[in-house]
Amino acid sequence: MDAAQTIRDCIADVTALRLHRKGDPALGAAVGNVKSLQARRFRGTYADLMGSPAFGPAAQFFLEELYSDTDYTDRDLQFGRIAGTLQTMFPQPVVTTAVALAVLHAQTEELDQDMGRAWLVHEANAASDAIRYTAAWRTVGQRHARAQQLQRVLAMGNDLARLTRTPGLRMMLRMMRGPANAAGMGALQRFLEAGFDTFGQLARQRGGVEQFLATIEQRERALMDQLFDADRVTCETQLANTLGQAR
Repeated sequence: MDAAQTIRDCIADVTALRLHRKGDPALGAAVGNVKSLQARRFRGTYADLMGSPAFGPAAQFFLEELYSDTDYTDRDLQFGRIAGTLQTMFPQPVVTTAVALAVLHAQTEELDQDMGRAWLVHEANAASDAIRYTAAWRTVGQRHARAQQLQRVLAMGNDLARLTRTPGLRMMLRMMRGPANAAGMGALQRFLEAGFDTFGQLARQRGGVEQFLATIEQRERALMDQLFDADRVTCETQLANTLGQAR
């Protein structure tokens, strides 16, 4: 399957999930709550990185582009429209990154929708968000999918870091800004430029990219293990503490 078709298929899957939520307002609200809590959790887990001059921009980029509760409908519509044109306007490494973003986005939306359904089931556990989220997570399960999702997040960071080492690509992206906006690729263009600049800055620090991604991997794996395996009360308490650290 070529890049354009993969992107179209992923966006079609995401669109179908959104349409389903539109017809089920309770589910839509539940998914929104889950996404909002996950963004708060990320801020809490990485409060130290968010406040760091060295790692703050990369942590903020991950929050805004990969862990956010932002509505990406406009970006998705652009992706769907320009999937074919993408392969002719951008070099292959950029196309590969765009495909990886679409695949990650589709998987994240599916898992979030599953979490939304479980969130509704555990309404009786609404004494706290941490209690309800832990119960929903364990109801959904899908340990393999969660591990795969994390690997795709880490791969996205590595892809962006590799792009910064492509000679002349930053100049090309700058020159592409006008044509990309005219062709309806503004959202992808902004993502690429922000990712390029963020990870380019990080790559100038010796071992910066590796240290940042290793921290993400270690903390996310620890969180997943806790949510799947830890004593329920301990898990809920630690998650509540993390949410309390969010800024």
